[in-house]
Amino acid sequence: MANNNNETRTSIDNLNDQLTGLEQKVQNNQKIIAWICIAVAAVVCIVLLYIYAIHKPGAEAARNAIGQADITLSEGNDSLALVQYKQVAADYGHEGGNRAKLNAAILLYKQGQWQEAINYLDDYKASETLIGASSQALKGDCYVNLKKYDEALNCYEKAVKISDDNPAYTPYFLMKEATVYRELKDYKKEASVYQAIVDEYPDYGPSINVDMQKYLERAKAEAGE
Repeated sequence: MANNNNETRTSIDNLNDQLTGLEQKVQNNQKIIAWICIAVAAVVCIVLLYIYAIHKPGAEAARNAIGQADITLSEGNDSLALVQYKQVAADYGHEGGNRAKLNAAILLYKQGQWQEAINYLDDYKASETLIGASSQALKGDCYVNLKKYDEALNCYEKAVKISDDNPAYTPYFLMKEATVYRELKDYKKEASVYQAIVDEYPDYGPSINVDMQKYLERAKAEAGE
């Protein structure tokens, strides 16, 4: 009987030990879950703090600053507007700061400061297809003025690709390519570009009052075709 009692006690003790172990595991899991919840809550708080205390006020400040630069530009004071756009680009990383880089590049190009314009264009991030294509074309124009024709062609090719067969913009960028090939006296490539314009964008020439066929024939003749 004593042995049976001992066995029963041992079994109960083992069961109690198992239950105690399970209870401890549950408690430990509850602690882990609690810490996870605290961590998630902390992350949410940080995100909300960034959005409402940092990002939104910063974005609003950027919009106000670039708005003032836009007003200055509309009043015809390009030099002061350039200073303001540069300041916005330096101070803000929001949409306003990004647009300020493009506007600064445009004004720098007009002033003949082509390398500095390229620097701003390199930092500019386009969010819209045609603006992105046009910014690449502007960079190509800067390189042309610096007589860096290979870099210019690379930019124009990117502009053509980004513009995605837009009937107004793509042939315009192709014409820039053709002009560079002519400057390089690569008349065969010039002719191939004009051929692409004539074949793929037949309405473009008449829309800008330019005889594309005439340019094509001239390039072919000089290429010996």
